[in-house]
Amino acid sequence: MMILGLVKWMQPVHGYDVRRELLSWGAEKWANVQPGSIYHALRKLTDEGLLRAVATEQVGGRPARTSYEVTPKGADEFETLLRGLWWQLHEPADPFAVAFSFLPALPRDEAAAALRNRAHLLRAGNESMRAALASEWMRTTRPVHVGWMFELWSARAEAEISWCERIAELVESGVPYLPAELTGQEGWAGWPEQNNQR
Repeated sequence: MMILGLVKWMQPVHGYDVRRELLSWGAEKWANVQPGSIYHALRKLTDEGLLRAVATEQVGGRPARTSYEVTPKGADEFETLLRGLWWQLHEPADPFAVAFSFLPALPRDEAAAALRNRAHLLRAGNESMRAALASEWMRTTRPVHVGWMFELWSARAEAEISWCERIAELVESGVPYLPAELTGQEGWAGWPEQNNQR
């Protein structure tokens, strides 16, 4: 959707300019758009009839550059995808959730330290975002809604920081990982807590 939307916004546009714009947004970090896949995506969207190649130019010894624009079918697809993302809740896959599901496999002191470290890293990221929000760069070169998106990421990080610190305290205090009713029952025997010794 990102590439389709950018072509719609900037058309007619070279793949190089789409790539440069996405890199300036840092989209590889938050939208899972890898810079190396942009030209492939443009060709695929063209093959699917969502984009149209309108011109190919070569200046000097530089590689030829193709300009793209959105077809009516592509405009409809963009609108469908856009509204789907606005009106539905999509939970992103989080590798940390996978690791946390195996909490009992770590010694308690290490699990608590890892949670506090996660909070520390999130706090550092938030400080960086706050600096960006207050910067001239944000005020003069970015649309207002980009700042609002930074605020959303910051609020989510603040909630996770609080959660990490609270759970670290519970882990350290020795709160059992399993309810008493499950301890020793079939299917849960593989979840003995690790000792703090290695």
